[in-house]
Amino acid sequence: MTNDTADVSHGVDNSKIIALIEGLLKSLGVSYSSITPSEVAGSTIFSIVSTESPLLIGNHGETLQALNHLVKRMFEDTLPKEVHFSIDVNGYQTRRIKSLEDQARLVAERARTFRYDIEMSPMSSYERMIIHSTLKAMPDIETSSQGEGTMRHIVVRYIDPSSAKAAEDKPATPEV
Repeated sequence: MTNDTADVSHGVDNSKIIALIEGLLKSLGVSYSSITPSEVAGSTIFSIVSTESPLLIGNHGETLQALNHLVKRMFEDTLPKEVHFSIDVNGYQTRRIKSLEDQARLVAERARTFRYDIEMSPMSSYERMIIHSTLKAMPDIETSSQGEGTMRHIVVRYIDPSSAKAAEDKPATPEV
């Protein structure tokens, strides 16, 4: 249950975050074998390995999302704004991100094939960010978030490249 990693990334001592996570896990009575920080795309991911992962992940990742929120709030005043980190349990977040990226590409292909807008199911802001990021490189696909609160979702829309090109070439109408 110990961790030797006291890396310093972005000027932040990871051991302080690890100590807080360890304290929370002990308070919750959840056993774990390790907490390991790793750098992925400019963000630090603290990976927890535990045989009690269902307790930490919860229904559709809600408990893990709450744990992430709690730890981030506890450090928000002491960490620089450019420092980003998250907590993962037994690779759940990694698998969830891959699943969301695959789902985004499938929905984009569907919008492209059938040429109509597709509304995705409501999801968290983090999940919506993953969808937007995955599809932003597709020039013929546009995404937008709609709705409020727990009903906020993404709409994926096909943009005909020929009509988009025509709109770009059209001279701007002066405002009167």
